Amino acid sequence: MTAPAETEVHIASFVVQHRREAAAALAAAVAACQALDLAVAGEFRSIVLCESEDQYALIDHIETLRAVTGVLNVSLVYHHAEPRAALEAPMPQIVPTGAD
Repeated sequence: MTAPAETEVHIASFVVQHRREAAAALAAAVAACQALDLAVAGEFRSIVLCESEDQYALIDHIETLRAVTGVLNVSLVYHHAEPRAALEAPMPQIVPTGAD
């Protein structure tokens, strides 16, 4: 019997190129998906952030964005994966030692 796989968090950002008239539909599609966040809404380009459990979900979200009428292209510009436990661990305290 194998041990269960450790869950990961995948964080990604996409640049979405779209027609001007597609901005509202893009915003609605992003709002309908809990994993997506419209970080920057532009007239012809927007930046969408995504946080998901695996790389396959990222592909699904890209396809969802591409399916919006008026979206011309979705480019993955950043992707980072890390074990969920590492992201939830407390940050170490840094004690200042004084000025040199």
